This record gives sequence, structure tokens and C-alpha cells, in this order.
Amino acid sequence: MTSVSWRAAKCTRRDWLKSALAATAGLAAAPPSGFAAAVDSEALVPARAITSGPRFHWFGYYDKLEFDPTNRYVLSNEVEFEHRTPAASDRIQVGMVDIQDGDKWIPLGKSDAWGWQQGCMLQWRPGTEREVLWNDREDGRFVCHILDVKTGAKRTLPKPVYSVSPDGKWAVTADFARIQAMRPGYGYQGIPDPHADQKTPQDSGIWRLNLETGDSRLIVSLAEVVKILHQGEDLRPHWNYFNHLLINPDGTRFIFLHRWRKEIATPAGRSLGGFITRMFTANLDGSDLHVLDPSGHTSHFIWRDPQHVCAWTKPEGRKAAFYLFEDQTANVEIVGDGVMAVNGHNTYVPVGSGTEWILNDTYPDRTRRQTPYLFHVPTGRRVELGHFYLPPEYQGEWRCDLHPRCSRDGRTVAIDSPHGGTGRQVWLLDISRIVG
Repeated sequence: MTSVSWRAAKCTRRDWLKSALAATAGLAAAPPSGFAAAVDSEALVPARAITSGPRFHWFGYYDKLEFDPTNRYVLSNEVEFEHRTPAASDRIQVGMVDIQDGDKWIPLGKSDAWGWQQGCMLQWRPGTEREVLWNDREDGRFVCHILDVKTGAKRTLPKPVYSVSPDGKWAVTADFARIQAMRPGYGYQGIPDPHADQKTPQDSGIWRLNLETGDSRLIVSLAEVVKILHQGEDLRPHWNYFNHLLINPDGTRFIFLHRWRKEIATPAGRSLGGFITRMFTANLDGSDLHVLDPSGHTSHFIWRDPQHVCAWTKPEGRKAAFYLFEDQTANVEIVGDGVMAVNGHNTYVPVGSGTEWILNDTYPDRTRRQTPYLFHVPTGRRVELGHFYLPPEYQGEWRCDLHPRCSRDGRTVAIDSPHGGTGRQVWLLDISRIVG
């Protein structure tokens, strides 16, 4: 933050603190136009649902662009059922909500390649004002559609996407059939893993995809990565896969999680145990592989800037918490010690310097309430945005995590939640009075 903006922040600190305390106590000022109290009265900031039944709506993962550049159109998936694993024949609709026209639902297309946690990777294409993209299954392969929402022009790329570069020209993608075989619910149904009998296939891994031409090439293979020992252990006897890719803010490097599952002998035969994880970073061509977190415990993460990653993990000899890693170094420090004390889906709010506020959430507590909150890094303050009940039927693969996502201006947060009584729907929370 510059000295000028810091002085401005100091001048408004009293107002900020009053707003934060009021929000935490459920006494926030009257909501701006278009917001109302949540149905269950547990929202601590102005909140409203922008989708409704009888169908169910959600966006999915927390590290994608859900709002268009004007913050008027909000993307969502739509489905007709809940509480079971999707079959290959289960189709969802994708669309956007016009929050300036009575929350009008605007259909955009369909997808046959999706899961409860990450949807179909629906997102606005970075660097454009009116293009969206999402994954689908057509003609026996997973693909990606790119749609101009104004003209309706659509083109289809021969591979799906996972994470898109900030300029919208490139994507990195994983083997969704392999992911589905290794951890159902995070890959896609409909195409069997072609390497189901191989623990470290040479032809499975991470591809770089040109979003203009559709050209792609394998840049990191499973066979390549398992050559790097894990704390002295040879990983070739285990079942390996990649998941959770994310390109950094300047498009130079990306993160991926390397996971593996060990075979366990049981009275009924051999089965797979839980997964173990290490975090890698690499250049966008797959070069300069670096084990950023070798602990085996990496969970949710986000790039703070091109060189730093904030991730939930448990480094050797330290407690589980959020830590800030400096890429391609051994530098690491704890973040939000004792305040962000549980795992959640963390992002930085795009206001001010872009590093002052962390948006996060919790998994259900003992009363099955989930809490989205803001953490103010300079002061260590936590401001809770609400407590939203998750009915017990939402569990396992088809649970409904809040997965909080910010608008482009950092003033609004979208969450997926069934607390309103009509199944999972997309809700907006107004945080403008808190972040200023």
C-alpha cells in the first residue's frame, strides 16, 4: 500500500471498525437497494438469493471468475436433482443471472461433464468482456466451449480446461478421467480412465492448451513427476494423479497438486487408502518444476501475487494452518495465526493493494453451520459475514461448500448454500461497508 492510501485507510479506520463490529453483532446499517435479510436471519451482512427453485443452482469452485467485468452478470450451473452422484447421462444447464434486471436467468448452454464440487469449470474468460467458457463431453471426449454471450457465437476446443491464464490466451488442464477414477466427484463421468491399470502412466498428466487455436501438448507427465522422491520415498508403487491447477497472476507459473493413494490389503481384497499430497509449481511450459510444499498435507491455496502462495497445510514440525510460501524458495510464514484456525476456501479480495483482505469460509461446525468471513491482514481482525445451516443430507461428494467468490470490484461475495430452504442456490453478500 502506498503512503497516500495508507493515510486514507487510517482516516477511515474508525468507520471501518464501527462497520465491522456492527456486522459481527448482526447490526449492520440498512442494506443497499436490492438486498434483504437472509431467509434464516443468520446473515450478518446484507444478503439475498439470486436464483430460486424448483431447480437447483450453484457455481462450484472458488478460484474462477463468476462475475463479468461490469459485475452485472453472475454465472451459475442449473440442475434438476441433488443428493447423489451424477451419472454420465445427467446433464446440467449453464447460464447467467442479470442482477440488474430482476435476477433474470439467461441460458447459455449445457454440459455433460461436471461434478458437484467444481461444476464444469464455468467462468468468464479473462481479458474479454463477454466470453464465457465451460467444459462438456461430446463425441467420446471432454471438450471446452467458448461462447460470446452477446452474439451467441460459439466454438469448441478439443480439450477441457482447468485453469486459465490472466490474459485469457492459455489454459492448463488435467486428466479428468484419471481424477474421476482416483477421487470420484472431482473428475467427470462418461469416459473411463484409459490408464486404469497403470500407476504412473507416461501419457497422463497436465496439458497446455492454446485457447485461440485449440492446439495442446503434454507439459508434465505423471511418469516424470514420480521420479522426484517424496521425502526419500519412491512413489512408483502407488496410484498417482494430478489435481487442482492454478496459474499465477502474471501468467508465468502455475501450481498443481500431485496426489497418490497406496494399496491396502483388506479381508475383501486390496483397496486404496486416502490420498497424500505435495504441491508443485512450474513454468507455463512445464519447466523448472519446484516442490513448494513437500509436507504431504497441502489443501486449499491461492496465489497472493506472482511469487507468493497462501495455502492450508502442515509443514514438518509445525501446526496445521494457513501459510504464505515464496515460490522457488524455502521461505514460509504463518498467516492469520489463531484467527484463520480451520481449513477453508481462501482468496484475496480485489480492493486496495489486493493483499489486505482474505475472503474465506469454514466447513460445517457441530451445529452444521458454515461461516464465510473476511480476515484483515494488517490488523489481524476477523469479520464474520454470516452463519449458514447445511442440512445433514448435504455430505460427502454432494455436500454444498460455500466456496465464497468475490465480484471484480471486491464489493460483493457470492456463495453456494441451501440454507434458504429451496436447495442449493447462489446467494450474494454485500461486503462494501466492510472493505470500504
